[in-house]
Amino acid sequence: MKDTLHFLVSKIVDHPDDVIVDEETTEGKTLLTIHANTEDMGKIIGKQGRIIKAIRDLIKILGAKHNTYVDVAIAENQESRDNSQESRVQSI
Repeated sequence: MKDTLHFLVSKIVDHPDDVIVDEETTEGKTLLTIHANTEDMGKIIGKQGRIIKAIRDLIKILGAKHNTYVDVAIAENQESRDNSQESRVQSI
């Protein structure tokens, strides 16, 4: 499932070399986290979240075939977190 997710996402984005998919399994549940270039986040999410919803649906169906619960998340970049914290501090 991890390889399938990596394949799908890397075909959508402009910077496919920056795509990394982390897999974390706990108690029969698998979480796949997508790390990608900040510029590509809009392409992964899509208008009104349609692309990421379709990707999640496909991966969940694959998980169901393997009797596993799978969820897909998009990681926030450290830079974007730092910038949002700076803007909050500046606005106060």
